[in-house]
Amino acid sequence: LGFTGVVMAIHTLAVLVENSPGVLARVASLFSRRGYNIDSLAVGPTENATVSRMTIVLNLEGHALDQVSAQLFKLVNVIGISEMKDSDSLKREILLVKVANTPANKEIAKKHQAVIADESASTVSIEAVGSSAAIEALLNDLKPSGIRELVQSGLVALERGDHTLADRTLSTMGTANESDPNSSTADYQN
Repeated sequence: LGFTGVVMAIHTLAVLVENSPGVLARVASLFSRRGYNIDSLAVGPTENATVSRMTIVLNLEGHALDQVSAQLFKLVNVIGISEMKDSDSLKREILLVKVANTPANKEIAKKHQAVIADESASTVSIEAVGSSAAIEALLNDLKPSGIRELVQSGLVALERGDHTLADRTLSTMGTANESDPNSSTADYQN
């Protein structure tokens, strides 16, 4: 009995999937069955109407990430997977937070380059877009005055530079291209 030495780390995965019903449930189920918790999940459309992009944030040990990626790639609806490393990607979250309408809270919003999205006599709703650390810093500054309500998106990430996940995967995987209405999505996975 002793310390196992397992080091957990935050990993951000960008996953391209077919835009079809049930894909999100299948991906989430894969993590649930293996006992992995998803820290953040954002899903949305891409520049290709047949493809959606998931950004999944997980806290895993190193070899577990390889296992998760391999299992994800076995799902027939998964087109491509890439780990979004901090040095090679842009990562952002969106925050909407409602606090008391005070000069101090408005100053905090200004300090963090956030926007007053809505204002009433007693509350202001602040909108912020930034890194996870920037969002956390804003929330820490607002907590002492009392947060009435908040909603925070999951993290989204995009590779820096000219490279795209879509370029690397869609061209090699046989997925339907939006510009070719006669093409069909190939069954590129077993």
